[in-house]
Amino acid sequence: MKKAIYLASSIVLFSISVSTAQFDKIKKTVDKKIEAAKPSSPGLSQEEVGAGLKEALNKGIEKGVDQLSKPDGFFKDLSIKIPLPEEANKVETKLRSIGQGKKVDETIESINRAAEDATAASKDIFVEAIKGMSINDAMSILNGKDNAATKFLDKSTRVDLISKFEPIVKVSLDKVGATKNWNAIFSTYNKLPFVEKVNPDLVAYATVKAIDGLFVQIAKEELKIRQDPAARVTDLLKKVFG
Repeated sequence: MKKAIYLASSIVLFSISVSTAQFDKIKKTVDKKIEAAKPSSPGLSQEEVGAGLKEALNKGIEKGVDQLSKPDGFFKDLSIKIPLPEEANKVETKLRSIGQGKKVDETIESINRAAEDATAASKDIFVEAIKGMSINDAMSILNGKDNAATKFLDKSTRVDLISKFEPIVKVSLDKVGATKNWNAIFSTYNKLPFVEKVNPDLVAYATVKAIDGLFVQIAKEELKIRQDPAARVTDLLKKVFG
């Protein structure tokens, strides 16, 4: 009888010890998985998000402006190349039909050269706008669409850009001969019989189109930073956009 009791007790104790060992093993496995699932770095603070977005914008602007201020930055990029204004379409068609296409081409090229020449001056305006970006702005941009930062800049800088950019564009237009070419084609057109005289504001037109082109290029750079890890060239950009 005693032997039977002892044997039964031994079996129970063995079963308990096996169960405990299995439980410990399972617990260790689960603990390891939980630990592995923890983030390797703490969550982003709003300050880090703000700093990261400002850095991204600054880099996007720098690259965009550098690209557009090079020769052919506007002229050879069909997505932003500046044509004659829409209201001058009939002027272009008429002049080309009477063998004045070379003058038209020279005018279009010189307008784009002026935009390239003036673009470098836009950096400081953008930088000031970025400095004033709030934490709420930064969070909205981070969680927004792929062009959210560009849209923010457009909304917050366009009025200043136009007022500050116009005199710079005017100087550039004069410097590269755009004003002379512009006056030549419209003077030629307006002397033709039976045409309605037209002469759009060159400075205002070139200013707006140059700014539009800037924002197109900045949007391209923003998209790269958001989607291409190789474009995140600093630790902060990797952390915010990773």
